Amino acid sequence: MTERTRGSSLPYLGFSWFAMVMGLCGLSLAWSRAVPHWGPMALRLSQGLGWLAAGVLGVLLLAQGLRWLKFPAAVQEDARHPVRHVFVAAFPSSLVLLATVWMAHHVVNPWIEALWMLGAIGLLLCTGVVLWRWLQPGLSIDDFWLGITPALFIPVVGNVLPALAGVSLGHPVWAAAQYGLAAVLWPVMLVLVMVRIGMRGLWPERMLPVTFITIAPPSVLALSGHQLGGPEVLLHMLWGVAAFFAALSFTLLVRCLRQPFGMSFWGMSFPLAALASLSLQLTPVDGGAQGLASAWLLGVTLAILALLGATVRGLLRGDLLGPEVAITSAVGPVSAPAVLGKS
Repeated sequence: MTERTRGSSLPYLGFSWFAMVMGLCGLSLAWSRAVPHWGPMALRLSQGLGWLAAGVLGVLLLAQGLRWLKFPAAVQEDARHPVRHVFVAAFPSSLVLLATVWMAHHVVNPWIEALWMLGAIGLLLCTGVVLWRWLQPGLSIDDFWLGITPALFIPVVGNVLPALAGVSLGHPVWAAAQYGLAAVLWPVMLVLVMVRIGMRGLWPERMLPVTFITIAPPSVLALSGHQLGGPEVLLHMLWGVAAFFAALSFTLLVRCLRQPFGMSFWGMSFPLAALASLSLQLTPVDGGAQGLASAWLLGVTLAILALLGATVRGLLRGDLLGPEVAITSAVGPVSAPAVLGKS
């Protein structure tokens, strides 16, 4: 902790900042699926968002590299933390999603494939590390339940993401294998989240926005399943599950908005964009549901633009990169991830 007290904000740049890249990539992919509905404007918006996501990723990679060199203990602390360690998977998820964005715009080259492979392997490693931690004798029951939040879906169910572009890149078997891993582990993790709520209560108020992550697994399972040749009925079934979790998450929206803005709010972005993509995928161009799907996409776009504005304001004020804030959860007093923002 001593390295976090030298007056620099860089040590507090946690891996959850990569959720920005995930959200922007998700929105870019959603607008690419809106091209049949909106025409060239949707294509230009999708491309612009893709470039913005690439720029944000580049800045974050540079900042994280400096953080690793100057404050290695801070990075190691994130990897060991019972809550923060799952956000490490947001980095490889960002790589896979950015590769998927360029594939959606028919940009295929060895660099895109390498980006996809690096992200896919990274997600497998993150999943293995998370499950390996559970097998260690030193893990306390309180630390175990503290880490059971919807953010756990990022490293575990994130293995569904490679299938979005894996088939087009010529790796259908690899993509299907990771898809199968995610499909098996999703219900297991969902049960654990529900049991945690029943036994220990909901996660801390400052982390309420991560509840929206529950929307992502069924949405991306459907989109990736379509790429792998899954039946149409499966897409509609998973859309129903995703819509249910969206409605459930929105019951907490007022409580979320009462909290000071922090990077946990970016956990809402990719799931909402993924549901928009799925809705557009299932909506005929001339169907009556087209207006509803387009309205959802516009709402998600405005929400992510609001997140971008709040992030810029928070950085200018110095509210987003600072010491951890003490919070109280159902498992007792803990330190809130610094990425959640100051109170």
